[in-house]
Parts: sequence; structure tokens; C-alpha cells
Amino acid sequence: MSDKSENQTAVSKLQPDCKTVLVTGGAGFIGSHLVLLLAARYPLWRIINVDSLDYCSSLKNLKRLENTSTYKFIQGDVCDQYFINNLFSTENINIVFHCAAQTHVDNSFLYPSQFMHVNATGTGILLQAALKSSVEKFIYMSTDEVYGDSLDKDFDELSPKNPTNPYSISKAAAENVVMSYWKEHKFPVIIARSSNVYGPRQYHEKVIPRFLVLLQQDKKCTIHGTGLQSRHFLYIDDITEALLMIMNRGILGEIYNIAANFEISIIQLAKELVKMVKNASAYELDNWLLFVEDRPVGDQRYPMISDKMRKLGWRPRVQWKEGIQRTIRWYEENVGYWPTVTEKEERG
Repeated sequence: MSDKSENQTAVSKLQPDCKTVLVTGGAGFIGSHLVLLLAARYPLWRIINVDSLDYCSSLKNLKRLENTSTYKFIQGDVCDQYFINNLFSTENINIVFHCAAQTHVDNSFLYPSQFMHVNATGTGILLQAALKSSVEKFIYMSTDEVYGDSLDKDFDELSPKNPTNPYSISKAAAENVVMSYWKEHKFPVIIARSSNVYGPRQYHEKVIPRFLVLLQQDKKCTIHGTGLQSRHFLYIDDITEALLMIMNRGILGEIYNIAANFEISIIQLAKELVKMVKNASAYELDNWLLFVEDRPVGDQRYPMISDKMRKLGWRPRVQWKEGIQRTIRWYEENVGYWPTVTEKEERG
């Protein structure tokens, strides 16, 4: 027997039940990292990636899987009911990770109905088809923003939702749809709410890659309002590990906060990146900052408690210093991976 055959036999013993996993939005940032981790961790499982290939998605994110027999990409829209019904009726899907979404908060103020359509209606279409196909687990990727703003208390999974922008409102609505399937049908759903995620290959509408790409172009970091609003940042490897842990150990019908330990104000974030990318002195930092008009609604903090995830055995492994260095290195080595930042995107 060849070494390759022996390895496959060993893996088969570890994975007696081969699954078919659907990842929606699998060519996007979180989705593509999740697909790659699934392929590495479960090489005998079939992985189906459905993505509409919107502006912030790219098949370049998954180039290493192009010739892999267990991976399949299908371009499609989660809001297309005929397409979704056909997908579930033909692919024998066991597990769903629903990551596809419109996510850019600024755009949600411009196109609120589009965000509600994709994020809430699309989730409903997916759930309906998954229910008919008796899918064994449906994991919905949500956000800390459904809790709304908090200056003094940390949110646990029982905290009330209080979304304050069209994006978070659409995600909260989608969560309600997901949980209705659990309550009405005992359909096996789990919701994951995550802190801000960062890392290689993220499209530059998000704050960290936007600042990095602007600095590469010798442009200033654009900061909404005062920049005193803070965010918790979680490295991409930690979120994908958390999602696999939820798949394997999560309790059906539950919500899990996947919270970062690291918190930083946006103005301090910009200054740290300027120091690292431009080797700027303390006296030069303000020269690289440009303050722009704040959003119509600007939340200050989204602090979460991750006790439930920790009971499953998860905790963030990649510290900020290591994660941001990895991220900076990737953007330095992959200039031009995404199209140039437009004037609109410069301003966030």
C-alpha cells in the first residue's frame, strides 16, 4: 500500500462519517478561511462553496483548492429560491455554515432594503430549503452589533438585542428567523455572534485593511468622528476554530458569543498601524490621520462575554501583536490583491 493510501485509511478511521458541508459566502473573508480549515481538518468531507462573487469576494482566496476533488464552487445567490431549492435537492447537504451577508455598515445606511433582503430574506430561503432536506446542523454567522452600544456592561447571550444601524438590524432580524425554526420545528440551528475579525485577505472596506492599504498608497487613515469609539478585534484563525468547535460541540438551539480579548480605540489603532507601517515617530503620527464626518449612528463599544465558548474549550490563541504582524506582512506581500481603494472607500 502506498503512503498516500495509508494516510487516507488513517484519516478514514478518524472520520467514519463523511459529511457534505455547505458554506455560503465561502469566497469572502471569513467564509474562505473557514472553507480552507474544513478542507485541512476533514480532507474526506465534501465542501460546497456557494458565493455570488460580490465585490468583496474572490476565488483567489481559495486557489489552493481549485483541483481538489472534495471541493466544489457554485456561483449563486442565497436569495434565489429556485437555485437554493435545487442545491439542497441535489447535493445531500449535512451541515450548513451560513456566512453570506451584506456586511458594510456604511453601505447599509445607503441601501437598507438591500441589506434586509440579503441578510434576513436570504436566510429564510436557506432555512426553508435546509428544513425540507433534513439538514443535521445549521450554523448562522452573526455579529456583536446586534447587542447595540454599551459603555459600562458586557453582553452575554441573554442580553437583549438593541441594533442601531440597518446592518445590525438586518442581522438581528435574520437571527429571529433562525430561532423561529428552532422554536417551531426543532430544526437544529446554532447562532454564533462574533467580535470584529481581521487578518489576511480581508477586503479593504473594513477598518484594518483600509488603513493598511491607504498607508501603502501614502494616504492618511480616515477616521469617523473623534475616533474614540473602540472595537474588539479577533484574528481570523480564532474565529474559524471557534466555528468548528461549535459544529462539533455546540448545543442545538443555543447562541454563542465569540469574543475577542483585545480592545482598542480607532484612533489608537490608526496610530499603531502608522508606527508599524511607516516607522513614524510619535511626533509624526497625527500627520497620517484625517478625521471625516461620523456615521449617522456611531456605537462606542460592543463588549461581549464568551463564557459559553470557553466551556466548550475555546479561547483566542493569536495575540494582537502576532496577528497584526501577520496581517501587515500579508498586505505588504500582496499589493494589488484587491482593486485600489476608491475615494469613497477612503472615507470608510
